[in-house]
Amino acid sequence: MLELIFCSLLTIFPDYLYRRFAQGKRIGKEITLFSVWFELRWGIIACLMLTIGLITVIFYNHPSTTNATAFFRTIPVLPETNGRVAEVYVSFSGEVQQGAPIFRLDSSAQEAAVESARRKIAETDAALVVARTDVLAAEAKIQEAKSSYQQAVDELATKQEIYRRNPGAVAVRDIEKLEVVVQGRQSTIDGAMAAKQTVEAQISTLLPAQKASAQAALAQAEVDLAKTVVRAGVSGRVEQFTLRVGDIVNPFMRPAGILIPEGAGRGRLQAGFGQIEAQVMKVGMVAEATCASKPWTVIPMVVTQVQDFIAAGQIRSGEQLLDAQQVVRPGTILVYLEPLYEGGFDGVSPGSSCIANAYTSNHDLIESGNVSTTRGFILHAVDAVGLVHAMILRIQALVFPIQTLVLGGH
Repeated sequence: MLELIFCSLLTIFPDYLYRRFAQGKRIGKEITLFSVWFELRWGIIACLMLTIGLITVIFYNHPSTTNATAFFRTIPVLPETNGRVAEVYVSFSGEVQQGAPIFRLDSSAQEAAVESARRKIAETDAALVVARTDVLAAEAKIQEAKSSYQQAVDELATKQEIYRRNPGAVAVRDIEKLEVVVQGRQSTIDGAMAAKQTVEAQISTLLPAQKASAQAALAQAEVDLAKTVVRAGVSGRVEQFTLRVGDIVNPFMRPAGILIPEGAGRGRLQAGFGQIEAQVMKVGMVAEATCASKPWTVIPMVVTQVQDFIAAGQIRSGEQLLDAQQVVRPGTILVYLEPLYEGGFDGVSPGSSCIANAYTSNHDLIESGNVSTTRGFILHAVDAVGLVHAMILRIQALVFPIQTLVLGGH
């Protein structure tokens, strides 16, 4: 409407002045409701053409969108295992700090596993004590075997000496028996030493390994026990938390609630502009926005990021081929806007719907001197018509509460 009124002042109005004062035609006489088209046809046609051109220039170089939202991230509150809720630490809605407990699952099985692992460690420690006692017993047996061996060796040496001096005094058979006894006593010593080495190997290798395994099992059991208490991964706010004692929670089917991180959706706006404006949207463009949760306020903003992908064109691997006509709605260019001044986004609720304008500025290009006078004039005109969009945004900000509360019937 503003464009049409502006263009009519440059076309229809001068045409009317010419007809009225130059040709002497009067409204109600020569210029009637039925003769308006014939009398003012040149002005009407020029007005319509100029209006269409002006709207095209404004909407292309100064994009506008109503698809602007202060998106915020949510985190599902999920345990790492299935279980029945035993205790709830937060209410339906409330603030939580990072690491604070939210709820606890029944942990009887995990506590039993922890106690079993602790008993296994105690059993291994007791086995170490017994093994050290076995070492002392093995040393005693070795000493006993050595004594018996030495006695047999001495007796054999005595009889061999007697036999050497007087062969008839000692039977050869007795000497052979003593030699066999000496060999047997030596085997007893070897067996006792082997038994000692076995016990020492248990003390130095086997039992420490068993204790380490038991300690690892205890650590695993304690981790499983700690998982029964679900804690907040970040500071934020729990909303619509309806979980109660006795409920069954499944991480694959039923989240326990929603955690909104602190600061989520505050200080940033995401807007979807038409694909035709992809070449116009640039980082650093000045923008403005007005939001439903902060009426009658126009927030100066700046474009900080332009997403280089259009979400409507994404595909995922599946069992069916993609048909291009399945993409019914064309996607938009996702643009991130941030307030130009500190605190400018205060008071805007996360998730609020907004209207956003972005303005093309050719000032630097004109001041560089690299453009001709004609092109510089055109670029000046392009920048100047952005005022129309700024006026429209302010009218929308003024009318939106009235339209919503009064005309909308809410």
